Amino acid sequence: MNELFVKRQLNFLIQLLGLSALLFGAHSYLNYHFAKDIVLFFPLWHIYVFHFMTVLLIYSFINYRDSIGKTEVFNVFMLGMLLKMTLVIVFLLPWLLSKPDQQGYDLMNFFVPYFILLAFEVYSVTKFLQKKEQHDPTLKEGK
Repeated sequence: MNELFVKRQLNFLIQLLGLSALLFGAHSYLNYHFAKDIVLFFPLWHIYVFHFMTVLLIYSFINYRDSIGKTEVFNVFMLGMLLKMTLVIVFLLPWLLSKPDQQGYDLMNFFVPYFILLAFEVYSVTKFLQKKEQHDPTLKEGK
């Protein structure tokens, strides 16, 4: 396997695990102290496993495409975001069809970590693309 791919993948995996664990811990703590009477439709760990897997899969595919020399990562990233939004709808479909009582709280539990992990994913992808651009000056000129 490509050494650059493995190095970036391990680095991203460690950072994603750390961020997910930190977010999950803080989220669990806040839910325990401020919302222990609220019955959630999805357990918190289901939400975090879903987010972790989707972020890891999309980043892995982009990283793989970039490491084999495919430079059109933006298109792959946009396709990944479309796929992720489709998976979000599929994941939330049972909740949407059940007409839940506390809609706002369940949505917040899902989308706060979604947007935080999405920001981390975008930051990570742009970070390795910027490093690549620094090593290859023809990419800066648009050639």
